[in-house]
Amino acid sequence: MTSNDETVARLHAQAQLRPRGNRYEDFEPGRRFVHHWGRTVTAADNTLFSTLTLHYNPHYTNEAYAQAHGHRTVPVNPLLVFNTVFGLSVEDLSEGGGPFLGVDALRYLVDVYPGDTLYARSEVVAARLASRPGYGIVTWHTTGANQHGQDVIDFQRSNLVKTRN
Repeated sequence: MTSNDETVARLHAQAQLRPRGNRYEDFEPGRRFVHHWGRTVTAADNTLFSTLTLHYNPHYTNEAYAQAHGHRTVPVNPLLVFNTVFGLSVEDLSEGGGPFLGVDALRYLVDVYPGDTLYARSEVVAARLASRPGYGIVTWHTTGANQHGQDVIDFQRSNLVKTRN
């Protein structure tokens, strides 16, 4: 065995899986989270997302069309805005494991344009134990804002969330 192989084997033996995210008991109704990552959405993100999802609405892929309909440039596809803000919340809210149950009350508040940076914050709306042992159902209200602090989207979502025991 070479010294490099020995180093790799030693590091592998020391590696430990750490639980990620929060558990059901961490989600007291009223608790607020300010999700620490922001994400700048680019024109390339918008074009790639729109074409890969077969979302060919010309508002999101054709600058002349978007301008003819009152936009200063091509706005970001709202589904990309939703997925980005949702994704920003995962580490704090649902990364601990448990099936996604759905989204309710989704509202798009302001258009997002390439170059805007999105941020997310969430509040626990409800938490109750589930009929499935070892899980609870948690509902959060998540709001996404741009770099100016202007809210651009909000929604509620629910997940099954593992309990500690």
